[in-house]
Amino acid sequence: MKILMLHGINHNMFGKRDPVQYGTVTLAEIDAQLQALGRDLGAEVESFQTNSEAAMCERIHQGFTDGVDAVLINAGAWTHYSYGIRDALAILTVPVVELHMSNIHARETFRHHSVFAEIVKGQICGFGVDSYLLALRAAVSAALR
Repeated sequence: MKILMLHGINHNMFGKRDPVQYGTVTLAEIDAQLQALGRDLGAEVESFQTNSEAAMCERIHQGFTDGVDAVLINAGAWTHYSYGIRDALAILTVPVVELHMSNIHARETFRHHSVFAEIVKGQICGFGVDSYLLALRAAVSAALR
């Protein structure tokens, strides 16, 4: 089973950026935890991070072409306004799980809305790094159905 993990804008700064919201864990540490859990679940996790909306859309298209079994996405701020990424995700025919480290519903009002909500299997937020691990478990389970 192949799972594609998509990290969005500013996530390369995890560990340095706003530790109150995101903690001190780095993107490399998150990816290592995902890969370890993926092995336990019988899934290969490939991670991709970009600060370019176009590159994110192109990677989603590549995931479709490659035939990944599920997609995890933490698009960061793009979650709230990127109809381009939303439309790229809508092309996928596999489970897509949206996730966020912080509870986006307990933050600024503009963060309460996800343009992806209508097209994803589900959303997990507010559990820090565990949001990633919970999302991976959910994606693997959904892909097996």
